[in-house]
Amino acid sequence: DAVIQVLSHPTVASKRFLITIGDRTVGGLTHRDQMVGPWQVPVADCAVTLADYQGHAGEAMAMGERTPLAALNPAASGRMAVAESITNLLAAPIHLKRVKLSANWMAACGEPGEDAALYDTVRAVGLELCPALDISIPVGKDSLSMRTQWTTDEQVHKVVSPVSLIITAFASLDDVRGTLTPQLDAHVDSSLILIDLGQGRMRMGGSVLGQIHHQPGDVVPDLDDPQELVRLVDAINQLREQGWILAYHDRGDGGLLATAAEMAFAGHVGVALNVDMLITEGDGIGDSRADHGDSKNWASQVSVRRDELTLKALFNEELGVVIQVPSVRRNEVLQVLREHGLSRHSHVVGATRPASAAIDKGKGELSVWRDAKEVFSAKLEDLHQVWDSVSWKICRERDNPDCADAEHASVGRAGHTGLHVHLCEGALDDVAAPFVHRARPRVAILREQGVNSHVEMAYAFHLAGFEAHDVHMTDLQQGRAKLQDFKGLVACGGFSYGDTLGAGVGWAR
Repeated sequence: DAVIQVLSHPTVASKRFLITIGDRTVGGLTHRDQMVGPWQVPVADCAVTLADYQGHAGEAMAMGERTPLAALNPAASGRMAVAESITNLLAAPIHLKRVKLSANWMAACGEPGEDAALYDTVRAVGLELCPALDISIPVGKDSLSMRTQWTTDEQVHKVVSPVSLIITAFASLDDVRGTLTPQLDAHVDSSLILIDLGQGRMRMGGSVLGQIHHQPGDVVPDLDDPQELVRLVDAINQLREQGWILAYHDRGDGGLLATAAEMAFAGHVGVALNVDMLITEGDGIGDSRADHGDSKNWASQVSVRRDELTLKALFNEELGVVIQVPSVRRNEVLQVLREHGLSRHSHVVGATRPASAAIDKGKGELSVWRDAKEVFSAKLEDLHQVWDSVSWKICRERDNPDCADAEHASVGRAGHTGLHVHLCEGALDDVAAPFVHRARPRVAILREQGVNSHVEMAYAFHLAGFEAHDVHMTDLQQGRAKLQDFKGLVACGGFSYGDTLGAGVGWAR
């Protein structure tokens, strides 16, 4: 029940309905958008764009926000927002010295306690955390009237939002090709390693599981040691350079189980999680026995305690990341983590190919193991449908219901082969060379207000052997350019005249 409710919670569930309504490749320089892998699952940690059409340099962008925590601990919410933006951005080959942040502050100033909460959060982020990470916040904005009030039946009602900090992190990249994704590699015998920056605390305050059961808690996750985050960045970059990371995903909303599920959805490969290393208390026997009263009921009491710890291990939202590594490199990976001071709270928590005879069965399931027993198992296809259900229901209201139903039915389908690109022989050859003897044919790339794909169109024509010219409508009106001087005319896409109603009629005629 907890798995189903967490995966279908709007915070955790697929945001496909928000993504597919827009063009994700405007400009032709998109290297990484929200969709990941052959099955186009929206689980990317960061966005990556190229700086130009020929090189490999570029930029990465990611966001972080942990607003629910602010209802309990505003300063921790701010620290976690910054840290989450970094763990998301770390999917790309970043260096902290290049990272810049944009901070969007929102608060209900003037309400009791809210001014102090905002001050504490700004101090925690701006004067303590960012200097410790050597990161600056050169830009941002604020909205300080986050309240609404209305009257119904002569009763005054008011809703006040907690302090909210939305962080957007940016970094320049020397080579975008080092970017990792959450897509699990289904063809390699591999292990999943959790690097837990929460250091085993498993604080549940503000978690999605707590919200579902109306138990907000009182102690929230936090970034207790900023240098842990610095060490994580260094360790991941070293492992990236070695080529030992097959997949990467940060732990966030929904906890470890949601993280592993999203990685499994992207790779269409089952995962067997094992929580034994995450729920050990003391020596595993003596300390637990001492905590649970009457020894006559010790067995049942310890069982309840271990069930509670299992839920915490799966659904706590402490800072951390999950990486997929080849099993043959597992010890070497753990040694690198040890060298960076991260091994104490880095645990092998699963595998994509369970060590049993039922490998084929395991490929299509997400299972959880504890004490050598399977405590949860479900078909990956069924869980993917649950995770996609929120988007599906919204799409049915907004779009053609039949189309929404058909799209939802295909999500996670085991026999779906996905999208695959196969370059034909000579795809990178200069196709124009045999045909252009003297001069390249001139084409006019027509531009007006709202056109946003003219640069990529010009480059495409350049690659095909044409001489592309930027021609604005005013150039034609004022005689600076004439259509008869060109061999072709290209009208590019975009928001014609700022999306003015009927703006396309002129070109259509």
